[in-house]
Amino acid sequence: MKLNQLPLGARFEYQGKILTKTGPMTGATEKGGSVFIPKFAVLKPADGEAPPPPPKAARSVDADAVLAAFEAYHGTAMRLVDELGQMALAAARARFLGALDRDDAQS
Repeated sequence: MKLNQLPLGARFEYQGKILTKTGPMTGATEKGGSVFIPKFAVLKPADGEAPPPPPKAARSVDADAVLAAFEAYHGTAMRLVDELGQMALAAARARFLGALDRDDAQS
């Protein structure tokens, strides 16, 4: 496990020492000293400590639902701005949709 998987206060073993996570890259020894923990360090849970929960699965979204929500937002924005703002929004919409097309082509 890695340090970023542990909540603050969690106990773990690193290089044969039992430490308590005190920051994003630090742990405290049982005697109170501070130890820097590199991001690449592989840690073990301390005896009696539960391992961290597995990482959450990436959330998937429905592309059609996202596009519909974007178009609804864009329609509202277009009604709220003047002609110059509408031109800027239309250009931004075209860039947004173009970026989606490029992403589809790369997939």
